[in-house]
This record gives sequence, C-alpha cells and structure tokens, in this order.
Amino acid sequence: MSRRSQIVEECEGLMDQPEQIRNIAIAAHVDHGKTTLTDNLLAGAGMISEDTAGEQLAMDTEEDEQERGITIDAANVSMTHEYDEKNHLINLIDTPGHVDFGGDVTRAMRAVDGAMVVVDAVEGAMPQTETVLRQALREGVKPTLFINKVDRLISELQEGPEEMQERLLAVIHDVNELIRGMTEDWDRDWTVSVDEGTVAFGSALYKWGVSKPSMVATGMDFGDIIDLERADKRQELHEQTPLSDVVLDMVCEHFPNPVDAQPRRIPTVWRGDADSELAESMRFVDEDGEVVFMVTDISMDPHAGEIATGRVFSGTLEEGQDLYVSGTAGTNRLQSVGLFMGGEREEVSRVPAGNIAAVTGLKDAIAGSTVSSVEMTPFESIEHLSEPVITKSVEAQRMDDLPKLIETLQQVSKEDPTIHVEINEDTGEHLISGQGELHLEVIGQRIERNQGIPITTGEPIVVFREAPQTASREVEGISPNRHNRFYITVEPLPEDVVETIKMGEASMDMPELERREALQDAGLEKEASQEVETIHRTNILIDDTKGIQHLNETMELVIEGLEEALDDGPLAAEPVQGSLLRLHDARLHEDAIHRGPAQVVPAVRQAVHNALIDAEIRLLEPIQDVRIDVPSEHMGAASGEIQGRRGRVDDMYQEGDVMVIEGIAPVEEMIGFSSDIRSATEGRASWNTENAGFRVLADNLQPDIITQIRERKGMKLELPAGIDYF
Repeated sequence: MSRRSQIVEECEGLMDQPEQIRNIAIAAHVDHGKTTLTDNLLAGAGMISEDTAGEQLAMDTEEDEQERGITIDAANVSMTHEYDEKNHLINLIDTPGHVDFGGDVTRAMRAVDGAMVVVDAVEGAMPQTETVLRQALREGVKPTLFINKVDRLISELQEGPEEMQERLLAVIHDVNELIRGMTEDWDRDWTVSVDEGTVAFGSALYKWGVSKPSMVATGMDFGDIIDLERADKRQELHEQTPLSDVVLDMVCEHFPNPVDAQPRRIPTVWRGDADSELAESMRFVDEDGEVVFMVTDISMDPHAGEIATGRVFSGTLEEGQDLYVSGTAGTNRLQSVGLFMGGEREEVSRVPAGNIAAVTGLKDAIAGSTVSSVEMTPFESIEHLSEPVITKSVEAQRMDDLPKLIETLQQVSKEDPTIHVEINEDTGEHLISGQGELHLEVIGQRIERNQGIPITTGEPIVVFREAPQTASREVEGISPNRHNRFYITVEPLPEDVVETIKMGEASMDMPELERREALQDAGLEKEASQEVETIHRTNILIDDTKGIQHLNETMELVIEGLEEALDDGPLAAEPVQGSLLRLHDARLHEDAIHRGPAQVVPAVRQAVHNALIDAEIRLLEPIQDVRIDVPSEHMGAASGEIQGRRGRVDDMYQEGDVMVIEGIAPVEEMIGFSSDIRSATEGRASWNTENAGFRVLADNLQPDIITQIRERKGMKLELPAGIDYF
C-alpha cells in the first residue's frame, strides 16, 4: 500500500472521532512563509519528501502560483499526526496572503476552528496580518502564532539572545494588541502566550521550530539554536527539533476540536431556531442527524468536473444523497464524496459531521451555499472585508468563443464571490470587477490558459461610489401618469452604521430585534432603527408615513424603485453608499392598475435622485493604505512615488536596515505603481497595499472624473439639473 493510500485509510478511520479532529487554516501576510510551513507539515506527515519540503510548495498546485511564487487559491489537505499517544486527523487549508485574494481567506475561516497566524520575525505584524486576524475572529476561529524566519535574525541581523528575545516579544505584543482590539467585548481571552504554548518560533525554510513545551522536552534553548545556526548545522537543528512536530503538537493541544467549537460557533454563523433538532444536531456534531454542509470553495477538476469543498456541521455525506441547496429550487444528487490531499482529491465512502469534505454533484451550489437534507434557514452569508475596486472589460478575440467565454465568466463568479461579472450578450463586451490589478490579471490569464479562449482586456477602470454630504429638503417624485406622488429626504448615515452594515452585523435577514440593537449600537437613532423598511447595499430606507391607504401593497415597488436609484447614482450611475432615506408621505391612486410598476418605480427613482442631488451628492474614490520598505538612500524617491499620486505620507521610520514609509493613495493613481517604484528605487523596494475603503474625491477633480465616467458609459454628458456646485 502506498503512503498516500495509507494516509487516506488513517483519515477515514479518524473521521468518526470528532474529539481527535482539528480543522485549521494557515494565514499570514504575503511572503511570510505560509506555504513553506505547510510543506514542512506535509513532510512531517509523510506526504512529501523531507528533502524537498520548503521548496516544493506542494499546495501551490496551479501553474501561475508556481510562476509567481505566491498562493492564489486556498488549498486543502488532510493529514494525521500522533500526539499524546493518540492519532489526530488534521484538515488544513493553506490560504493566500496577497490582499487581492483575501476572499479565499474569509471563506476558509468558515470551514475551520483554528487559525495558525504566521508572522515574519524581521517584518513583524503587517497590514494583512491584521486582516487575517480580523477574518478569523469574526468567524469565531481561535488563533495561535508561529513566528517564522527567526534564522534571519541570527544570520543576517547578527542578533544575540537578548536582542532576539526583545524583537520576538515585540511581535507577540503587536499581535496580542490586534487580538485585544478585536475582542474587547468577549468573555474569553484568545491572546497568544509563550508560557501557554500558543506561540512557536522557527524557520520554515530550514525546517526547525521551537516552543516552550518543545524546549522543555528537548532541553534546547535559544542559545543552542543560535550556536547551531551560526555553525551552519541546520540539518542537526532540524533533527533535534523538527518544525512539523512542534507546530502539529501545538495544533493538537491548543486548537478546539469540533465538539468544543461547534456549540460556540453555530450561534455566530447561523440564525435559525436555536431550540430546533437541527440546531442541536449541529451543536453536538451528530453524524446521525440531518445533513448540514456549508460550501466554502468551488473549484474545477478537468476529470471530476465541479468540486464543492466545505464543512460538514451535521449528518454524514454519502454518494447518492439528494440535497437541497439554499436559494435554488429542487435538489442536487451527490455524485461522489472525497478529501483533498493537496492538489489531488481522494474519494472516500462517507464524510461525517466535524470534517471538511470535497464533493461533486452540487451543480447549483456557489461558494457560500448551505446544503442540507431538509429545507432550513441558510448560514449567515460570508461577508468579505473589502469590495471590488478595479474593473476591466473582457472580450473574446473570436466571435465563436463568445458562448464559451460567457459560460467561463459565470463559472468564475460562482467560484469567487469577490469577483463581480457583468455580461452584455448584445455587445460581446463583459466587465469583471475585482480586488486589484493582480486579481483581474490572474483571472484573465486563467481564462486564456485553462479554457483556451484568446481574450482582449481593456485598461483597468476604477470603481467609484456616490454619497450624500448633507441633509436634503423634502423632495417630490411624480409618476408618469401624475396620479402618484412620493415625498422623500436623504441624509448621510453615520460612518459606524455604514461599517456595521458592511460587516454583515445588521441586515434584513436578521431577527428584527437583533438588527435594531446592532443599528442602535452603531449610532442610529432608536426611533429610526424601529422603522427600517429595507437595507440596500449600505443604504437604509425608513418608513416615516402614517396610515397611508394602499402603501403596504405598493411598498415592494417603492423598494424596487429605490434599489434602481441607488444602484445607479445621479452623478455617474455609480452605486450610492451611506445614505439614510426617509419616506415621509405618499399620494397613491386608489385603483391598483394606475399604481403599477411603470408608475411607482420611475416616481421613486426620480424622488431619490433629486433628494441625493439636494443633499450635495459627491463622487467617492477608492483608496489604499500603502507601505514601502526601502533602503534609506532611496527613501526620497519612494516617498515621491506616493506623493506624486495624490497620496499622503503619514509616517516614516527605521526598521532594521530599511526605512518604512506608510501612507495612503487613490487606487486610480496606483495603477502601474509596481513598475514605477521598481524604476525609482533600482528594484530595491518591497511594498504592499491594502484596500482602505472610499473617500470623497476632491471638488476640483469631480467634474472631469464624472464626465469621463459618463462618456465611458454612453450617458449624456450634461449633468442632471441641480448639480451645479462644482
């Protein structure tokens, strides 16, 4: 029997023992060593050769991942590890570190109970470290910390034991400050600690690691490690304290098993009836209960077709089951059930509750679907921390490829919900919007390489938003037949309320009382929170009317008109955000035929747009936090690259032998930044960006940008009446 077959057999034998299962993700800032660490764990489990671990990058299975040297897709692997005289099943997800692929990290966190956060000992906690921690904690996933590249402190920076200790303690302190800031109102402490064994140190590249428990067991200390590192005895160091044992022991000891985790996590991710049999089955990880499976990833296999990967919270998945998929009619039949072993999927006979499964046959599922044997309240939608900020047009070079391109783009949006696809079957031009230039570049290359469709992509287009700046007067909207009138005002929503809606902490899917409390906590007036009629994007409609005849039966059309108006703002048909709309009054024709969609929708749309204009609506542009690490002699050129892009430098400080420059800049101006910063610093700068939301575009730039967008969209160039304040 091959080693792989043996591991699959061991995994199958442990699936029914949830106390010995650990579902974990490895997450970090880009280039901090996640995939190299995962190689070590795979080697420790006997799944790849120890000689190639750290270089093989076994979880980067796509050709473009190997070429670029970064993880693009979250990858799953199941392995076993013996700890405390018991064998454990570890289902691991290696997640991307680049900000453009953060959606994969968010979805992975729904499937796991623990997150191993990897931090570079030299660079310390970086912007994406904060993001992955926030993603984990929002999903109720417990963190531990692995500080990687400690060898660099010894060999490159020539630090002694005291300097090393100070630096490592500073990293731990920074990570704990982030955790504390995100868990202030929690009744449990999830900060990491050397003494408790939730922190490990080491070098994924040279395959050694230590933690306090491992030091006690081996008798090694940092002095011994420094001596062996400096003597270039890294193989001896690896043999004395192998990284895989240290990390996997920490996983088994400190991450919760499904029996511990699910009673706590289910109320966080599911808002169904807490007293139902289904809720009890999920809380107790009942493999004999109804099937409940949360899809967190969709991928394509050239042989097996579409594979849905996710967490089994209740019941047991088996081939041939007919299962409901949330939001779709009818059922889908499971064709096969399996586990991922890195790039390969191994079929098994069944996967019970508490495990991560990879199944085929769920043709209607998308990333985020709830799949179950009975119709049920779906899981909370997976809220992504950032939204698309860059758009590109995509066209097939050959008209014959157009149907295949449309099918491929639909598949792309199914696999990655952070990609928005707009398909125009009439013109053959399609728009894809994503998290950044790299995100869209990768999608384009995969369409050509994997699907064999030659495409032409347009220049990157930045996604803008529109938002009111002041409170409007009461504005009237009149229907085309002049028999129906609506009276609406608009005002800006408090920023905290906008954030609460963005994070999914207040939505129309929630119980009314819970939604009301969330909005009030964020700063919405109590009275307003009680009259919320709908929430669309980050906009709220309040019904301030009293006893208007026929309004109840017309409200659905009012909401339709409102959504149309907010999806295409009056300035440049960009989405509106952060507005509080109040319906004060309405005059409705008593005959239903005279207050149908053709009358109500245009009237409401007109009222909303005119109210937004009166509220001094402005265009918002997406911005990014920028960090550049550069030798001091290139500091001026690097900071000039930010300032020359309408950016702002907020801080400059020395860190080791480099200068760190931190600031913000508009996404539009950051297009082409990569090549410019390389030229300006002779290729010696490293940098990263993090999406930081939207800000009001400067007034002097508004007319030109609005005109450009309107021209690109084929709209009339003259602005609507009332927009004359630029």
